[in-house]
Amino acid sequence: MKKNLRLVLPLLTLFTLSVNATNIVKNDGWVLTAHSQKNYTAPTLANGMLGVRTSSSPLNNEKILLNGVFDKYGVDNVPSFLPALEPLSVDLIINGKRLTRLNNVDSWQQNLNMKKGMITTQFSFLDKVNVNHKLYVLRHLPHNILQSFEIFAKTNTEITIRNTIKTPRELTPKGDYFKTYKRQHVEIPLLVSEASSPSGKTTLAAANTYLFNGDAPAINNHNVFNGSNRSEFTISLNKGETYKFSIISAITSSEHYQDPTNEAERLAIFAGLAGEEQLIKDHQKAWATLWQGDIEIEGDIETQKDIRFALFNLYSYIRAGTDYSLPPMGLSNIDYYGHIFWDSELWMLPPLMMLQPKLARSALEYRYNRLGSAKKNAQAHGYNGAMFPWESDNLGEESTPIWALTGPFEHHITAVVGIAFWNYYLVTQDQQWLANRAYPVLKDVADFWVSRVTKNNDGSYNINNVVGADEYAENINNNAFTNGAAITVLKHATSAAKKLGIKPDPVWQEVADNIVIEKFSDGTTQEYSGYDGRTIKQADVNLLTFPLAIYKDKKTIEKNLSYYTPRVDKTGPAMTHSIFSIIASKLDQKDKAWRLFQQAYQPNKRPPYGVLAEGAFDNNPYFATAAGGMLQAVLTGFAGLEISELGLIQGTSRLPKHWKKLTIKGVGIDQKKIEIKQP
Repeated sequence: MKKNLRLVLPLLTLFTLSVNATNIVKNDGWVLTAHSQKNYTAPTLANGMLGVRTSSSPLNNEKILLNGVFDKYGVDNVPSFLPALEPLSVDLIINGKRLTRLNNVDSWQQNLNMKKGMITTQFSFLDKVNVNHKLYVLRHLPHNILQSFEIFAKTNTEITIRNTIKTPRELTPKGDYFKTYKRQHVEIPLLVSEASSPSGKTTLAAANTYLFNGDAPAINNHNVFNGSNRSEFTISLNKGETYKFSIISAITSSEHYQDPTNEAERLAIFAGLAGEEQLIKDHQKAWATLWQGDIEIEGDIETQKDIRFALFNLYSYIRAGTDYSLPPMGLSNIDYYGHIFWDSELWMLPPLMMLQPKLARSALEYRYNRLGSAKKNAQAHGYNGAMFPWESDNLGEESTPIWALTGPFEHHITAVVGIAFWNYYLVTQDQQWLANRAYPVLKDVADFWVSRVTKNNDGSYNINNVVGADEYAENINNNAFTNGAAITVLKHATSAAKKLGIKPDPVWQEVADNIVIEKFSDGTTQEYSGYDGRTIKQADVNLLTFPLAIYKDKKTIEKNLSYYTPRVDKTGPAMTHSIFSIIASKLDQKDKAWRLFQQAYQPNKRPPYGVLAEGAFDNNPYFATAAGGMLQAVLTGFAGLEISELGLIQGTSRLPKHWKKLTIKGVGIDQKKIEIKQP
């Protein structure tokens, strides 16, 4: 047989210890461990392009998503994320018994190493072999995934190893084949599949290659049925021997390449010839660069893990240099169709602006590149400027299901987008970006609000017929957050023009100064005209304190916090109590801030890793919006970081009493280090 000399791993090594021996993991806040396959909510490994939701089932995964790939399908008939082809499934067949079918697994353990961006799964199968499996969604190569395997023989054993590229039911198989490329002394086996999206407009492709060293085994290819393409090989091990091999996968689509199938093959070959050692080195280097933006807590290891897991997920779901933004569930699943909401700009981008401005910039590029669609949307509704959709698809068009009123009426999204552009400028102080990106967006957003308001006889302005941030409030007038956000972004547009030496439209300031915010007789802010104290879905009025900073006097802030905290629905989304925690910190109520911080995410954690669901009673992970909220509670509430006219500054910090020290690394464009100790 030919030797795969450049396709990498020692083939046989004699081990004196089982590869399934229990790892001794240092409790340093980097490693999360699962000890049981039961009660398992899957974490996600992702690199901003590919997202792999893992599984407790050995050598399998639950779902793979490829960013930017949408099509219409399902009951709501709106553009939605598509699942990608699934090239990661591996079976072991020992003595005719198949691993995934019988699941005869003992000593199962799984570790998620956030620092290295990898998941390691160990188990024993049929008391014949111990298996150590490592999975990397390669950070430095957007379309590649690496799996490495170690199989330790506990007795003389013949093993068939089978790799399958599966086609999800949402896709239509187009073709499956197996190739072997021969180049001098190197053979490169490729297992390839392609499929079509439901409408047929998009082609998705995947290619796998094995990494061997020494004599490569004879690889057989089988097309079991249309849409299930597999290759397999058989090895014989003597007791005490360990067999190592790896699989490189490449996943692409015609949204990314004109010829996605050929490109998948090329990317698989490229990664395979780099070799496993180099791939892992470059992958970990890329993660090390991201972890220059980190949060360290001394004195609370459990919260340390929770915070770092939130960072890990946000970092995983976005990629610098792209124009992809952050859906509420990131790249973990297809809930909310992969659409982009205000979740991105209001909840997830602020911590990224503070710790990873380059990642935040990609999400803003998403909005800028779809500004034309927002202008068409405004014109279609009889307004000027740009009206960003409540649920934005890959084209930037409104894709809210028809049954939901949020699409036509939840207009505060347009203000939130403009505010995010201004905040990014404040953090970076990038005048060129302000001129070329932020100001065009802010101008069109401001023009939208001028056309959206209704002028009253006394010169004040209403904003009528909206859905509030509290989405239980439909077709209402003068919603507090909608009006407050409009006021804020109109002022930002005026400030941006002045920064650039442009004369701002005077009507922007005139409207901002006269938009109505209604109040009860005791001075408490009324959520909307006619609001009577009923249950609310999520934070609305309190957003005028943070992040809008419209309210600054403690009496008003306290009054609003006390009034609305008990009115939040217990089934509402996770991020509300993060806002309450920040406000309590600003009021110097440390104990209350800590309690509200815990309430913001603890009920939403799902075992064994602490994956966050949207609500306390839901199981739709990973809710990246909640991660953004809790991180803001740490960065702004506890640490006192603020985005201001002077840039990113540190105000008053108020640590929880049991935290000895809080260290924030990589703050802002200068990547400063901030250390806060208990007084």
